[in-house]
Amino acid sequence: MLTVLALALTAAPAVPVSATPAPAQVAGTPSELALVEAFNTGQRVEVAEERTERDTVYANPDGKTFTLEKAIAPVRVNAGNGWTKPDPTLVTRADGTVGPKAAAVDISFSAGGPGADLVTIGENGRSVSLGWPGELPAPRLEGSRAVYENVRPDVNLILTATVEGFRQVLEVETLKAAADPALSTIEYALNAEGLAVRPGAAGSMEAVDANGQVLFRSPSAQMWNSAGDADPAHAGPARASASVAKRSAAAVPAVLHSQEPVPVAPPEEGDPLSGPGSGDEAAVMRVAVAEDSVKVVPDSALIARTTEAELPLYIDPSVELNESERTVLSSDGDVFYNFDGGTNGMSVGRCGTAVIGGVSYYCGNGYTNRMYFEFAPDKLKGKHVLDATFKVTETWSFSCDARWVDLERTNNISSATKWPGPAVLDQMGDRHVSAGRGSACSPSQPKAPIAFNDNPEETDENLTPTVRDFAAGKFPRLTLMLMAKDEKDTVSWKRFDDDAVLVVSYVSKPATPTEYGIRSGAGRVCSTNEGQPSVLTDPTPDLLATPETAVGGEAEGRLRVYFDVDVKNGTTWADAPQPASGSVKPSPGYAAYSSTAKNFPAQTKTWDNPLVDGKLYRYNAFTYSLYNSDSTQLVSSATPWCYFTVDSKAPRKPTLSSWTVYSECVSGGSCTPGGAPGKAGTVLFGPGAGETTPNTGYRYRLSTTATWSAWMSGTTYRATITPPSSGTKLLHVQAKSAAYPLGGEEQIVRFLVAEGPKAIARWSFDEKSGVAVDATATDPALRNDLTLTGAVRTPDGRRGEVVKTAASGTVPEVRGPDQALRTGATASASTTRPVLETAASYTVSAWVRLEEGGRNRTVAGQDGTHHSAFFLSYCAAVDTWCARLAAADAATTDLEGQRVNAQASAQLNVWTHLAMVADHEKNVLSLYVNGQLQGTDAITTNWPSSGGFQVGRAKYRGAYVDQFPGQIDEMTVWQAAKSAEEIATEARLLDGPDGTGLPHLELVADLNPSGASGSVLRDTTSNYGQALTLGSGAVLDGSAVVLDGTGGGDLATQVVDPTGSFTVSVEALVDGAALAGKPNGHKAQIVSQRTATGTSWGLWFEKTSVDTTGHEVVDENGDPVIDEETGQPVSETWALGRWHFGRVNTDGTTVSVQSQETAVLGTEVQLTGAYDAQSQTVSLFLVDRQGVPTAFTAQAGTGVLTVGKGWTGSDWGSRLPGRITQLRLWAGAVHNAQQKTAVVGD
Repeated sequence: MLTVLALALTAAPAVPVSATPAPAQVAGTPSELALVEAFNTGQRVEVAEERTERDTVYANPDGKTFTLEKAIAPVRVNAGNGWTKPDPTLVTRADGTVGPKAAAVDISFSAGGPGADLVTIGENGRSVSLGWPGELPAPRLEGSRAVYENVRPDVNLILTATVEGFRQVLEVETLKAAADPALSTIEYALNAEGLAVRPGAAGSMEAVDANGQVLFRSPSAQMWNSAGDADPAHAGPARASASVAKRSAAAVPAVLHSQEPVPVAPPEEGDPLSGPGSGDEAAVMRVAVAEDSVKVVPDSALIARTTEAELPLYIDPSVELNESERTVLSSDGDVFYNFDGGTNGMSVGRCGTAVIGGVSYYCGNGYTNRMYFEFAPDKLKGKHVLDATFKVTETWSFSCDARWVDLERTNNISSATKWPGPAVLDQMGDRHVSAGRGSACSPSQPKAPIAFNDNPEETDENLTPTVRDFAAGKFPRLTLMLMAKDEKDTVSWKRFDDDAVLVVSYVSKPATPTEYGIRSGAGRVCSTNEGQPSVLTDPTPDLLATPETAVGGEAEGRLRVYFDVDVKNGTTWADAPQPASGSVKPSPGYAAYSSTAKNFPAQTKTWDNPLVDGKLYRYNAFTYSLYNSDSTQLVSSATPWCYFTVDSKAPRKPTLSSWTVYSECVSGGSCTPGGAPGKAGTVLFGPGAGETTPNTGYRYRLSTTATWSAWMSGTTYRATITPPSSGTKLLHVQAKSAAYPLGGEEQIVRFLVAEGPKAIARWSFDEKSGVAVDATATDPALRNDLTLTGAVRTPDGRRGEVVKTAASGTVPEVRGPDQALRTGATASASTTRPVLETAASYTVSAWVRLEEGGRNRTVAGQDGTHHSAFFLSYCAAVDTWCARLAAADAATTDLEGQRVNAQASAQLNVWTHLAMVADHEKNVLSLYVNGQLQGTDAITTNWPSSGGFQVGRAKYRGAYVDQFPGQIDEMTVWQAAKSAEEIATEARLLDGPDGTGLPHLELVADLNPSGASGSVLRDTTSNYGQALTLGSGAVLDGSAVVLDGTGGGDLATQVVDPTGSFTVSVEALVDGAALAGKPNGHKAQIVSQRTATGTSWGLWFEKTSVDTTGHEVVDENGDPVIDEETGQPVSETWALGRWHFGRVNTDGTTVSVQSQETAVLGTEVQLTGAYDAQSQTVSLFLVDRQGVPTAFTAQAGTGVLTVGKGWTGSDWGSRLPGRITQLRLWAGAVHNAQQKTAVVGD
């Protein structure tokens, strides 16, 4: 029994193992090779294959650990021929366009001429283009700027390339130009490829992909004048006038009157064209986004107030890549989003006046700045953080005397974040520094990187544990704020560059081993039921397990497996005697990730210390992640226990011989495919080698089911095997004898099932126009194309985002939305000839989205003279899906005698998968909904129909009826009876957009409150028009749905079919203090789907206790709030608990999967739940950490989807206090953490 390893990973002790002086010389990943080189040379070595534009990974000289340097801004870019230094200098390209030499995104500026192609920004085949309403002159190139002079009289258009995007400014030079009616509303042409552009908060915009992930963003559109230049009081370190056409930054006067304040710093701060300077008047502009245009409305009041001395006026917006974020917030209202440090950096602290040595020095008009950096997790995923440091260059200080600067963790920022900024969560550290004044100080104080790293003697410095939690997925983004500790002290004013970097040393985080069990033939056995242990006849079994890392830690993993075997003595479990070679594999050495096999090598431990006959044993396994010269290791959670007994007299593994149709795979070799799904074959079971006692019977099962067959009597037995699907299968066989009626040791063999009949027609409706092409044939004469009659294609097909044009050479693939077919009262599609022989077996399936019930609606049928031979339909009388066969093709016929109804009511306005199977060999009619069998009926008659195949209608008594109002997609037809497993596979809609074989997902709701106000939050991203109506206790504040714990919101319709696969993801902040007083077990619903008596499904926080240590209350500056009476810091009690995804039953019990660790409250978290209808399991992802899928039986929803509350059987309850910043839902279930990251994002 492994007592030392029973601790959670985060608390795992150092467990001594045999030390190794150097890393093993294994041929492995580039990370492994770099470790060896680093150890041998004593110098850290970059793992070049891990490079990204912002990330640099080094193998450390200890030969065990790695260091990640994660920069906030790109430190390199891939210019197509390898990595190079970023350089936004503009050049004219061979195609005539203008663009930067080396940027992180594809940027092109117009070379002049028609304004339609003013600027395009793109990445990976997706792009956004803006066009100017008029002709453009040829630009004058000045470094990273392109100046288009006089695009209107006395108005210059200036485009500035950055490494991550571009800034666009109209420079208005005269009052007459400012009064130009053409500038009252500026309309830019808009064209988006593979993206949708939507408005955001406070005049901002976002370009999102088909899953609602932001690829490009534009901060609040603003305009400003040059009032700061006109007022001498603001002429100090203000942002210099930005006219690059005619003016340059004014130099500080060399000689000043002795009574005048002395400027304390160089005048320029950041990029002059990125925003207003000190004393400039600024205003946020209104932005209206349409499908093909963006309208910017300048502030007429600011224009009217601006005098000639306060010119020029500047009107932006800018567009940036959405990877990491940084911003400077000013107390005077200015925002410098994704700022460029420029020559002198940007400031923090109070920019005012201070007297030093009798001399008055000034910085500005008394505003205060704070600087924020927000990091994404990407390269930190799957890592255990050993140490973390934050570095940023201080470029200037107010004086030579050091002052304190604080590093705080805050809630997240966005392009719309304003002063005073997001709430402060915790202090990361502070530093007492002064740098940047150079030789003005003695000794000289040049610019210098300032490093924040935890001081062990200061318990309030928490950078390393915070970054460790960030890497573990407890929260999706890490936002750090630089601020002066004393914001009232002007001498604390400093400037910093935009070169912030997070430096993290780490090792891979181990995960629970996979493929664990005890070898048996070609497979492994593992009984998790102590009362029904596996039986082994060999006292030295082979134990199997494959070590794993958390997702993202694979490349650097140095792993071992600890094999733990316990024996039961009476009622007590104790450690079994250890093998002579130990319980760890491999040893010495370690298992490294194989980039070819995409996995770690499986480990086999032969327990060579013989186990005792007749004893009950149990086995589990742990993954070790090694570091610190292999003397320290992280330990994963354990696999489930595998229970087994050793009994040398039990029936041995049976032999299998005399196969028909199928054949056993050659040991260690190839498999010969045979048969097909549903095709029967036979195999002879006999006694195992060396068996001395006659067997009395056999039983078997396939790996596709956990249910054994009945016992078959005989010393041998020929079994009939009917595999339900194609691919490699495992056949489990067990023998029994008179002395062992419960059975002996299992035999497991592999065999390969050939593919069944392929589809004879498949329509995806992805053509631009014309007929719907049958994808099963390339010869037009053999295709069964559909002619559309009134039906139209829509850009919201069930497959979501798909590849429209494959990648070619250096040209990236182009993705776009999948299409579906919309049918209705006068809209359908049909073939000109029959597709099916309806007198033979066939299967028809489709994805459907029914928008209106009330009468029969048919998805598909095939014409006879009077009737369709079959009807795959919605049947109004029973309010559900149904499959019907017409008894005969006569003037009148019976549609009720051969019929199957679904078990639950049909769900409107959601994607549902339907399939009907007419098996004329077995005379069985079957109906499937979302891959689940609904029922069967006997087929008593059948007849051949000779007419066309109909989509969206059926034929009855010679006329077309049952028109289908809604959408149909992925209509597929087979001339065969497909098995239940094949239907389930079809319902998974595999082979995602990148060809990985993962399920397709379609975004059906994206409720993003950024920029929203009022009482209704509308979906502006997907094509489904969802709207969340807020009740009392819920408001929109422009960035979130704010819930006070008394109210919530409702969607008028269902969004996903609760009986089908779906995914829901929410970004939310839960108020831990507001829940502290609730009873343990209280559930705060974030989002849920109502049923008549409770919830069909939901995401919620469940309170389990309170944090007795208390949480310190801080003000907006991050300083403790002090109790006026006691003089002590104020603290408050917070709830503790876990996240859940599943269902709350009427009696308050739950069926759910919960987070593995305690929920983090008071900060934004990302929770993603997925229901897989085919496996009938629910999964919960905390960022990208996936819990163990849990069995779940779906219940159809009968009510609305709700936010912030849950139905408790007779009333609303489970209210949520907190904030929701995004809610998205998809048809289809994300399969694993990698797909979750690709679809949902971080």
